[in-house]
Amino acid sequence: MPFLDVQKKFGLNIDPWLTIQKWIECAHGIGSIGTEKERKIEYDDFIECLLRQKVMRHVSTIRKQRDELIKEGKYTPPPHYVGKGEPRP
Repeated sequence: MPFLDVQKKFGLNIDPWLTIQKWIECAHGIGSIGTEKERKIEYDDFIECLLRQKVMRHVSTIRKQRDELIKEGKYTPPPHYVGKGEPRP
């Protein structure tokens, strides 16, 4: 598809805009409340795309687990993660 090649060539990310446009068209046709009820899966994906709540929750859980492992002494981060590695040029 030539449109996607243009996106890659210029480094544009138009997918979120297209998602918003699709949602607006659907909401205009059947109303926003009806759209939320009938298109629940798409609506949830749309909200996740905008807010990234699931991703942030997942990252938070991973950080908590890492911190617990560090406190227990079962994990030692590499020196370059804690700022004690060799300086790079």
